[in-house]
Amino acid sequence: MSISFADSAKGAVDVHIVGPGGLDDFLKDRPEVDARWVRSSVFTGALGQVLRVPSQDGGTGYMLYGWGDAAARGRVQYPLGSLPGRLPEGSYRLADLPDDAEALSLTWLLAGYTFRKYRETEDGQKAKLVAPDGVDADRVEALATSVALTRDLINTPTNDMGPDQLEAAFRALGKEFDADVKVIKGDALLKQNFPMIHAVGRASDQEPRLLDMRWGTTGPTVTLVGKGVCFDTGGLNIKPGNSMGLMKKDMGGSATTIGLARMIMALDLPVRLRLLVPAVENSISAGAFRPGDILTSRKGLTVEINNTDAEGRLVLADALAYADEEAPDYMFCMATLTGAARVAMGPDVPPFFCDQDDLAGELQAAGARVADPIWRLPFWDGYETRIEPGIADLDNAPSGGFAGAITAALFLRRFVEDAKHFAHFDVYGWTPSPRPARPKGGECQAARAIFDVLEQRHGKTG
Repeated sequence: MSISFADSAKGAVDVHIVGPGGLDDFLKDRPEVDARWVRSSVFTGALGQVLRVPSQDGGTGYMLYGWGDAAARGRVQYPLGSLPGRLPEGSYRLADLPDDAEALSLTWLLAGYTFRKYRETEDGQKAKLVAPDGVDADRVEALATSVALTRDLINTPTNDMGPDQLEAAFRALGKEFDADVKVIKGDALLKQNFPMIHAVGRASDQEPRLLDMRWGTTGPTVTLVGKGVCFDTGGLNIKPGNSMGLMKKDMGGSATTIGLARMIMALDLPVRLRLLVPAVENSISAGAFRPGDILTSRKGLTVEINNTDAEGRLVLADALAYADEEAPDYMFCMATLTGAARVAMGPDVPPFFCDQDDLAGELQAAGARVADPIWRLPFWDGYETRIEPGIADLDNAPSGGFAGAITAALFLRRFVEDAKHFAHFDVYGWTPSPRPARPKGGECQAARAIFDVLEQRHGKTG
């Protein structure tokens, strides 16, 4: 889904953003008839209030939007997000911007997103924004369209987004930006030493595969690894029905890395990008891997399977080991990995794990700066023994029920030795109920924070 600004400023209606403390100053420069209209409407500037102020001929003179105070804005990710959906169809211009114009423009575009694959008549962008002066419209559109791509991929049900279709979306992105794409599929995974990707996906009618994209020739090497479990039944340790309902989003890590890769390529970040997605469906058949099996990973570490529902870390392990062989400057892993992360942090704030304090600090600061919140949790070395079962090198599902997000992160770290910087993000990839600029459904989390750090560190071309 492409999201864009208004084609023309002709006929655009001004939107003035006014907080409680600025209303009197705003009105003193307006005609008295406007002031009487606003005061009679009980518009106070509280966050989210919208008021149409008529023109002398009975049309719309301008719109007012309440900006609230800092405390009110701090409770929502996108304070401007409720505005576009409450405006009549037409073009609008933001006047007297109270904050960063690029951030507000991006919020407006994100608020225009709707998932239209199965309802083609629905249009989510009836209120179009004129790009504010000084805003790089192409940049903001690229960011918004990349977020929309992630949302679309997650929202699409598995009957239309299995490993075959995820590969097709991956190839389409590569074609759009003239990237090199390679796919290792089916039994070729065994021949080329990706045994755990094969084991997790072999029970499905759609063959497991590893998707590999490369783009760029200069700059630091940036490798993205995204969990692409297109549906997770839980395998033979089958999930209960109420836990299976959202498993179309278990490929949310891959969708997020695809969206992030699109940001990097669309905005021509001067890096050498690699994107790896192990794409599988964790299904049940006679060929399914079993509880008690011991798998040998690409790295040579053996893994005891104590729960087939802890499959994401298995496919990621082979992909991470493969990526690590090139010792990239940066490696970012993104996965809808553990329920423990949701218990600790809820759906809105993905935890991340990183041993490099400088990078971790920059990531968390960027998340706050670009309204893409994340929060650091520790690679707690004291829990390493919990992922060591004794019979094999590693346990894919440690018993005890404590620190599940941390032990999963520690499991993944065992497969990364040579990457200069490594961070793992345990994203949810879903908005459970509608929020401003965040409709219910698939969500792109942490990608803009990562992009901001890479851009701050390595700059732009041109």
